Amino acid sequence: MTQEAAVQGAIDTRELRHVFGTFATGVTVVTTRTDDGVPHGATVNAFTAVSLDPPLAQVTLTRTSRAARYLEGAPFAINILSLEQMDVALHFAGKVMTEEPEWTLDGNVPVLTKNAATLECRPWNIYDGGDHIIVVGEVTAMEITRREPLLFFGGKFRQIGRLVEGAPWDQSGDAPESGWFAGASSFKPFHTL
Repeated sequence: MTQEAAVQGAIDTRELRHVFGTFATGVTVVTTRTDDGVPHGATVNAFTAVSLDPPLAQVTLTRTSRAARYLEGAPFAINILSLEQMDVALHFAGKVMTEEPEWTLDGNVPVLTKNAATLECRPWNIYDGGDHIIVVGEVTAMEITRREPLLFFGGKFRQIGRLVEGAPWDQSGDAPESGWFAGASSFKPFHTL
């Protein structure tokens, strides 16, 4: 038995899912269309910003998702859901609701209505992610609203709580304008530090 197989056999997938669930996330629905114009979407909480220059965003979808099959080479939208869209999250997670979610067509990309924010993307790259695919898109358009975002934690939907006092955060410490990277012309790999 290889070391990799031994490690995989030692990890209980249910427990791993529980550990992953302790990381609070927002909730998104990735939407796209088939070649014949039919819109599809999937609820995704594995979403992250990748790069400001070029503007890149990433979502991770299970390979069994119908939407994942349609993303190869297709423009898509990352709909960052608002608190009022819990039924939309459930709909695209497989619990079909009696009423279809409202959406508009912006060019070739279906965009849900009432989002907290929206990123429209053109394909950048798709990577192997085991039982998931990692989809990186280049942001071509965006919109932000004043709607409160829908959150997910511990297998349940949540909303933003109170502000934590005593934690000033004017800008990220790794922002180029902070000077944190100033003077660094090369970086050492973590394993040599």
